[in-house]
Amino acid sequence: MKRTPMTLRGAEALRIELKRLKSQDRPNVIKAIAEARAHGDLSENAEYHAAREQQGFIEGRINEVEAKLSTAEIIDPSTLPKDGRVVFGATVELEDQASGARLSYQIVGEDEADLKAGRISVTSPIARALVAKSEGDIVDVAAPGGVKSYEIVAVKL
Repeated sequence: MKRTPMTLRGAEALRIELKRLKSQDRPNVIKAIAEARAHGDLSENAEYHAAREQQGFIEGRINEVEAKLSTAEIIDPSTLPKDGRVVFGATVELEDQASGARLSYQIVGEDEADLKAGRISVTSPIARALVAKSEGDIVDVAAPGGVKSYEIVAVKL
């Protein structure tokens, strides 16, 4: 079975979402279906069809979150060796070799990725280029606008 790497924060966010889906969203949609059924003819009842569609979405998401949690491999970056190499969970400070701009990214699981928050997926091209490299290394990343070179300024766990 394929394990899904994620940080403790990512796993906790999925657990919270699952709890909300089961304790709030599912009961609310079941109630909405019951109310819509009470209105009579289901073939022309838009509320009923919308509620059933919402129920399908909620049940699908519950299954998806449960599957992700069942295959989760929770990695705590603080337990990894602090040898200056880029690993899952590390926060990497980069300097763009062309512009001198500084960037900082944390390498996280796919579900946790949020570029605006500075979290990139371990499967992204930039993360794949960075993993196993060390402070001071120059990495080339194939980007949509062409190859970009970055220097790894710092690696924090």
